Amino acid sequence: MDINASQIESIVRSVLSNMGNVTTAAPSGMARVAMLTAAKHFEVKEFPIPEIGDDEILVKVEGCGVCGTDVHEWKGDPFGYIPLVLGHEGTGEIIALGKNVTHDTQGHPVKIGDKIVTSVICCNHCWNCLNHPEAQNLCENQGIHGLIPDSPDHHLAGWFATHLHIKKGSTFFVVNELSLDQRMLLEPAAVTTHALEQGKKTGRLKFNSKVLVQGCGPIGLMMIATLRTMGVNYIIALDGNEKRLEFARRLGADAVINFKELTTLEQRVEAVKAMTDGVGADFVYQCTGNPNAASDAYKYVRRGGGLCEMGFFVNNGECTINPHFDICNKEIMLVGSWDYGADEYPNTIAFMKRAKALGLPLEELITHRYPLDQMNEAMETNISQKGIKICYIAK
Repeated sequence: MDINASQIESIVRSVLSNMGNVTTAAPSGMARVAMLTAAKHFEVKEFPIPEIGDDEILVKVEGCGVCGTDVHEWKGDPFGYIPLVLGHEGTGEIIALGKNVTHDTQGHPVKIGDKIVTSVICCNHCWNCLNHPEAQNLCENQGIHGLIPDSPDHHLAGWFATHLHIKKGSTFFVVNELSLDQRMLLEPAAVTTHALEQGKKTGRLKFNSKVLVQGCGPIGLMMIATLRTMGVNYIIALDGNEKRLEFARRLGADAVINFKELTTLEQRVEAVKAMTDGVGADFVYQCTGNPNAASDAYKYVRRGGGLCEMGFFVNNGECTINPHFDICNKEIMLVGSWDYGADEYPNTIAFMKRAKALGLPLEELITHRYPLDQMNEAMETNISQKGIKICYIAK
């Protein structure tokens, strides 16, 4: 039987990892990254693959989704992180493992060859971490791979790369049972499963609720699938892109509204009322990140209804509402949704499996795939809205 050098290396790593209490050596060679070195400019750079410590992991990247946050950082560095390697919706295979890393964040055993995703990194010392550890998403110093500035000892800090170097304190999950496309969609799904739980806190989300999702980008569409998987019986999708509205129907929307056809707010409000017994939506998820749309969302909610604002991860500007008519007179229940905690990933993984069992075509959200040296083009495609979910795929 002929065995090449790569196969021998893989066998050795597997044997070492199964011996226990042995840190497996990282492969020699160079890693490539798409480094954001200036606004609207990725530059492919090479760095030596680092040796890993006893509490660290080295991952061979397989792919990573492009998030709206990546696009905002690419356009103008609102976080002040340049230079950095972006990409936080990634997944890949463990190829080197520190001897102290025996289980993932959920407590599952971990070994060489496992497919994993990463989640948030909490500081564990800010006021919120100390007083409300159940709200990991509100850590004042929260980090995530793909939004970590470059440093001499951590070049491989984001998923837009051939390799990811995971250091002590990071959260990660073994997801061998999921396909590559499912794994790349886990992070945006965590955003919507968290938003679902926020909405449920209002008491306005039930099986017979009529829910409006405003904005059918990747997050809005994932929100529709999340609501349908939960069992909400009537979902309305609102957007201006007919192809996205068609896909919203496939993911579970019962009715759609195209704001390019109903061009005034009054027309859209009447359309929503016509679909909801003349009173308005029981609940609205506002997913657009557009201040004007954020103002409109309050008009679609019925008296006694609820609203979850989840479209503003970066500062896109202010919106205008009338506190009397929009909040007090309607007595709506209003909640915000801010990313997710690592403890919500098991629930998110269960959602992905259930959506697959129900036949929801989540994986078809991914419409474009780009190699590492075309990440600038990937960002332009995202901005142009020519597709839905844009991904980097490692070769």
